[in-house]
Amino acid sequence: MRFPLALTAKIAGHIIKHKLRKTPKFAMVLQLEPLHTCNLTCTGCGRIREYSTSLKDMVPLEKCLQAAMDCDAPMVSICGGEPLIYPKIEELFAGLLEQKRIIYICTNGMFMRKKMRDYMAADYSPGMETKLQALLKAELVTEKEAEVIRKSDAAARSKVVIRPSQWMYWNVHVDGLEFTHDLIVEREGVFKECVEAIKMAKILGYQTATNTTVYKETDAQEIEDMFKFLSSLDVDAHTISPGYEYDAAKKDMVKRLGKQPEDFFLTRKMTRQKFARIQEWSKAFTIIGTPMYQEFLAGKREMTCTPWAIPTFNVKGWKAPCYLMTDGHYDGYQEMLSKVQWEKYGVVDGVARDPRCEHCMVHCGYDPSGALGTNYQRGDNWKNFKYNFWPKPPRYERGHEVKAFNGFSIGKGHLAEAKAAINNPRAAMNGAQSVFQHREEPHEHNGSEGCGSGDKSKRDALLAKITARKDA
Repeated sequence: MRFPLALTAKIAGHIIKHKLRKTPKFAMVLQLEPLHTCNLTCTGCGRIREYSTSLKDMVPLEKCLQAAMDCDAPMVSICGGEPLIYPKIEELFAGLLEQKRIIYICTNGMFMRKKMRDYMAADYSPGMETKLQALLKAELVTEKEAEVIRKSDAAARSKVVIRPSQWMYWNVHVDGLEFTHDLIVEREGVFKECVEAIKMAKILGYQTATNTTVYKETDAQEIEDMFKFLSSLDVDAHTISPGYEYDAAKKDMVKRLGKQPEDFFLTRKMTRQKFARIQEWSKAFTIIGTPMYQEFLAGKREMTCTPWAIPTFNVKGWKAPCYLMTDGHYDGYQEMLSKVQWEKYGVVDGVARDPRCEHCMVHCGYDPSGALGTNYQRGDNWKNFKYNFWPKPPRYERGHEVKAFNGFSIGKGHLAEAKAAINNPRAAMNGAQSVFQHREEPHEHNGSEGCGSGDKSKRDALLAKITARKDA
């Protein structure tokens, strides 16, 4: 079947239980943000601006675990910020596992290998050596790191760690192939680290998933190539969602980057164009999302948002009305459910109740609608059953042929032109554009500025230096 039976059964049982009880609103997934601190400043993410005054704040471990108990969602997505920065992430993972939750650790991948080395050190035995040798051969750990693992002391062995589990996924942020992803996360080398972390996770027996946001300049063919490449790495599942111009992200884009949101985010019409082939992709790759949500993305049906099905808890409390829009924070989960005027939000029959909702078609708002039977049409139950219980799409064996590394790792990242020019007097005299004028693996764009619209301030600063040198 497409997804593990135990996980599918747990979620299905949760829905059936509440349907039988006629519960009007209940949580499917808890978006748990123990902190908003992050080591990256991804274009399109508004968290660092919306919570700029509380970036150093953290939710105490006990409150995190209590939030999961209060809403009783079968699945918890630990996000942020970067959750692996949270000092109690291992204890949070262990506590949620004890509560029998399905756990997704949503990470940018930069600290994954460190956390997995901690696990190896805690559990090292002769039986672990085979995996360690495989990691050494693949150059995913160094000889020095391997020795630290082998010689782990009592403190390392007693440490709470994130072990592989059938109830847990590493959910890695990947927004395209190397050039695009590094541009969107505004740092070169991140895509390469994500890939290496995923490879290490698979050798050690972890389940892995990826989450991707599609923006205006994202090329649909590149997304398909990304799926092919990730499939060849044996990634277990994928979440994909359109980039939506929510308030905090728009403000960050204008103030920090000097960009216009309409040049980056998708309208509803653009989303349907970008996702025209989502149903084809779901047949070839293990994409998380109901068939109804995929039809909605492709413009084949309308759906109504169910924001209460995926509530968010963070440093300020229960965020409402949804993961992306903030009209208030509440101390209690039931208080939020009862006080928020849910009928004021979402899009019904193509008409936005709130103008901020007009172009939103995001996964966290609409995918649960497909599972809960919102806007039910005849045959939907069969579609859901077939999607989940039919065989999992096979591994894409030719994924290694995809030229995934088309940026930083081959010296052609988004800062390559400026770096080469500033380091090369001849290039400086001729101008930066003469250097790496054409990448070896060109690809098409839907916009005029290349893949994504990341922060180009570093490149612009370097180009300014070049111009000054030429003038001198």
